[in-house]
Amino acid sequence: MKLRKNIAISEAGFIFNPVTGDSFSGNGIASEILALMKTGKTSFEIKQDILEKYDADPRQLDRDWEDWVLQLKQANLLDE
Repeated sequence: MKLRKNIAISEAGFIFNPVTGDSFSGNGIASEILALMKTGKTSFEIKQDILEKYDADPRQLDRDWEDWVLQLKQANLLDE
């Protein structure tokens, strides 16, 4: 799973897809995850980073991650 290379992300959570012209608003963690995705980190690596940095339940993170990926796909932000 890779984020499209041309997706713009701000620290404030603004996400812009220049191909479609669509923009989205996310929170700080969303921006952090998207930035990690842009570096080429795998889903496993990103989830490990989140678990180390935040007090998160691994099972809940897995469920939330699946929802997150679905949202990214629906927004056309991923290269398939």
